Amino acid sequence: MNTLTPTTAAVRPMSWRRALRPYRAELQAELRRAWRTPAFAVPSLLFPVLFYLLFGVLLGRGHAPLYLLATYCVFGAMAPALFGFGVQLALDREGGLLTLKRALPMPAAAPLLARLAMAVMFALLVASLLIVVARVLGGVHLQAVQMLRLLAVAGAAALPLGAIGLLIGSHVSASAAPAMVNLVYLPLALLSGLWLPLSALPTLFSTMAPLWPTWHLAQLALPVVGLPSVGGPAGHLLVLLVVTVVALLLARRRLRRIG
Repeated sequence: MNTLTPTTAAVRPMSWRRALRPYRAELQAELRRAWRTPAFAVPSLLFPVLFYLLFGVLLGRGHAPLYLLATYCVFGAMAPALFGFGVQLALDREGGLLTLKRALPMPAAAPLLARLAMAVMFALLVASLLIVVARVLGGVHLQAVQMLRLLAVAGAAALPLGAIGLLIGSHVSASAAPAMVNLVYLPLALLSGLWLPLSALPTLFSTMAPLWPTWHLAQLALPVVGLPSVGGPAGHLLVLLVVTVVALLLARRRLRRIG
């Protein structure tokens, strides 16, 4: 028997909307910041697509359009997560914005979740563009389920990569953050086989590949398009979960110490 009065029933959705208000406000702020900084937004969206057009469509042979579609969906999630968390957190720390947000009457997780949502949105948009380009210009035909699974991998990639970016941004200064993120961003893409198969590189690269979270993400994406991968999805997901948790704990410890 429903014992809720009309007043109680009206208050409940109102309380939910009130609780979600700071999260919505933070997400809107992140969207405005991305809109006002095209130097970050435009390259993050277009570089993976342009690289795919060059290496996957124009120069690609055999399975290259299919392989690079899977791996570039992971590559496309890297920049928004690593730079969005790493560089922006360092800027917020030095500019005092992080201290200000801590003093505001808002949930402590709101800025973090808003930035994560932003990274996921960018990753999904890049992956969608790649799928369209691969279908129209690369001759790649995927079923709807495959497209959705590829988008899921791209969106999920934002979590471990964002945690790594958060760890970097919590340790380095604003001036050093772009360089430090690039030292992670570019080598990870190469060493994980995102730009070309590891079989085309010396054996050492394949031996070391399981050390990199982006390699595990690539191994989740490749079977989606029907290409072989190494290991099972449960093992890859476990590694990504461990990387995410460890990076978040280390970043949290550092931020508590400095702030």
